[in-house]
Amino acid sequence: MKGSGIGGQAVMEGIMMKNGDRYAVGVRKPDKEIIVKTSEYPSYIKGKKILSLPFVRGVFNFVDSLVLGMKTLTYSAGFFDDEEEEQPTKEPSKLEKKLDAFLDTKKGMDILMGITVTISMVLAIAMFMIVPYLAAQLIGKVTDSQNVIAVCEGILKIAIFMLYILLISRMKDIQRVFMYHGAEHKCINCIEHGLELNVENVMKSSREHKRCGTSFLLIVMIVSVILHLFIRVDSKVVGFVIRLLLLPVIAGISYEFIRLAGCSENKLVAALSKPGMMLQRMTTREPEPDMVEVAIAAVEAVFDWKKFLNENFGTSYELTEKEYVCGETIVPGTEKKGQKTGETVKAEEALS
Repeated sequence: MKGSGIGGQAVMEGIMMKNGDRYAVGVRKPDKEIIVKTSEYPSYIKGKKILSLPFVRGVFNFVDSLVLGMKTLTYSAGFFDDEEEEQPTKEPSKLEKKLDAFLDTKKGMDILMGITVTISMVLAIAMFMIVPYLAAQLIGKVTDSQNVIAVCEGILKIAIFMLYILLISRMKDIQRVFMYHGAEHKCINCIEHGLELNVENVMKSSREHKRCGTSFLLIVMIVSVILHLFIRVDSKVVGFVIRLLLLPVIAGISYEFIRLAGCSENKLVAALSKPGMMLQRMTTREPEPDMVEVAIAAVEAVFDWKKFLNENFGTSYELTEKEYVCGETIVPGTEKKGQKTGETVKAEEALS
């Protein structure tokens, strides 16, 4: 296995794939046409040596992933919002029109993304930090051992996380997102194991990957349990504040481990990655072939897999000069009648 450096995430009826500064969002529209938007999203730490240091870069990369994830998810959802808006609705008010116009601008979108990411982080802290912390303090009534309390807090975090995944996995839309998540992993595994990127090879590849965000979140919880064992304060408020201050440290350590796991065949690293890989069985599902087609389209929009296989696995694919252009394109074979194959539909401003 050879690390490719590409990653991504599932979106509504599609997949986002990122390679360096370039990313592509492939979406299967309601009319079954596949549209791929290619754009650029330079990392916040790019060109900043201090922020690129190990254990520091993880925090900013995590925030980058959150922001880009929200942007691409919003983009994919737009195709299905348009479908719903075709139904007769009442005339929007002047305030609603002004708000919609503002949100259509880059500044408006940036503000919306900032608010969305902030709310998401606050809810995550409340669900996975405040609730377990307060619940674990009740155990203090039956034991004075801070180690026992800290371990119980960690167990509660993991239990809440797994219960959350179990509950949302029952939603029909989320089940399809998990199927696209599986397609994303399968595509990357297909390439990194030296196989030609086609539907047949992708379908038989594994849907588990060591660089997955699910594994990252589990590692975050495990690292937090270990670090919290060393917190010794009497005040519950101070204890919680220290936990908040440790979040960047925890994220930084977890990121470095996931980064190492993604390119290492070490047996110890593989063993430590196992729990995260097992958890991915809950957050991924076996995709359908048409989902894999979307994933392949997203990969090919930003990554030259033939060149990668030639350089790392000794294959001899014929290479052609490929130009990466920002904009939206229709995938050949899915275009509507009268459209040209691979026609550029819109070269609009990048989402970033």
